[in-house]
Amino acid sequence: MSDPSPTTAAPAGSDGPAEPDAAGPLLPLVAAGDRAAINRCIRRYGPLIWAIARRLSPGQLDAEDAVQEIFLDVWRHAARFDAAKGSEKVFITVLARRRLIDRLRSARARLAAELPMDDAMDLEAAAGSHAERDTEVEEARKVLKSLPEEQQRVITLSLVHGMSHGEIAGRVGLPLGTVKTMIRRGVLRVRSLLASPRRNPTSLVRQR
Repeated sequence: MSDPSPTTAAPAGSDGPAEPDAAGPLLPLVAAGDRAAINRCIRRYGPLIWAIARRLSPGQLDAEDAVQEIFLDVWRHAARFDAAKGSEKVFITVLARRRLIDRLRSARARLAAELPMDDAMDLEAAAGSHAERDTEVEEARKVLKSLPEEQQRVITLSLVHGMSHGEIAGRVGLPLGTVKTMIRRGVLRVRSLLASPRRNPTSLVRQR
């Protein structure tokens, strides 16, 4: 089955109620290419996926991108759903969380690439100390939220969206040197926070 257009699969901004799932699972129909089932799936699970994406993303724009990717994952893996092993809602929730965790880990890997070798090794060691995936996600989210809003945006464009420093400068309207400095300082602060997971990130905000 060919993937539907990502713009079709975007629930962001839709405040309507979710479609009840009492009518039965939709994924077998989605796997068969039923376009009506695809639209119903978006209405039924869009609010759920949006809520998860907002909670596990550094910002709204990143959450919107994540929702697109999650729905594409749902279309691609719909045939794997087995009602005998669990509910459709749980299946989709697992796909959503897996995608969001992968996005945050990719962002952390880009962050490590911005650091000198010794700092990157320290960051990896600190990240590896978290045993639970949920803890990793929550720590990464808190770290990004602890930075100033403008710095959050610049770092998100670099680490999450993979934009170059020059592209970021053009997007946000700041000098290239300023963008580089903001990313460098932000990355060092993120490293410091991840290396000290027991500290309250908001306490470092007041130290700037």
